[in-house]
Amino acid sequence: MNLTEQVEQALETIRPYLIADGGDVAIDEITSDKVVKLKLLGNCGSCKMSFMTMKAGIEQAIMKAVPEITSVVAINLAEPV
Repeated sequence: MNLTEQVEQALETIRPYLIADGGDVAIDEITSDKVVKLKLLGNCGSCKMSFMTMKAGIEQAIMKAVPEITSVVAINLAEPV
């Protein structure tokens, strides 16, 4: 299983929660230095809690499942207010 497939599998564990809130997440790219760049979709892109969702949910799930990932960033994340 390649890195993208591993990250996708990790996202599948939290995707149902995102979808339940009208959102989703998609992999934009995984860089050569193992940084996962994600796009938050639907409500996740505009929700005030998206920063927490990203840090506490998405990032944790990916880094736990795929230890070689060095960082997880959302390329369209609204900054916390």
